[in-house]
Amino acid sequence: MRILIAEDDLASRTYLFKLLSQIGECDLVVDGMEALDAYLISIKENKPYHLICLDIMMPKVDGVKVLKHIKDFDKHKGISPKKSSKVIMTTALAETALVQTSYELGCDAYISKPIDTKKLLDIVRELGFHEEVAGIETDQLS
Repeated sequence: MRILIAEDDLASRTYLFKLLSQIGECDLVVDGMEALDAYLISIKENKPYHLICLDIMMPKVDGVKVLKHIKDFDKHKGISPKKSSKVIMTTALAETALVQTSYELGCDAYISKPIDTKKLLDIVRELGFHEEVAGIETDQLS
């Protein structure tokens, strides 16, 4: 399983990497431009990401714009929603309009910061990654 973590905050990026590296190979980026580059390279190399954790507020290009570009690219290339990367938006903001926009653009889930380990793993399971999450003990990660 390939995972892209797009997060500008070091603590959140480290936490997500520590958790998600137990279920897949993780790439880390710190801004929206790097997220778009990583996504496009993964498609070009025929090694697409299965899961993308995308912070809404990032430098250069925010997560909502990154999501829009990813979904527009998928549509243009004929990548079906079923085969598209699953996207979890993350944010510390209480801005419901951005969350709503993210869902309208095609994100699969949303989680607020600080990220709750159990909730994140539940979301990952709900997105269809049951086997990958099996065996992870949330109390070991606290």
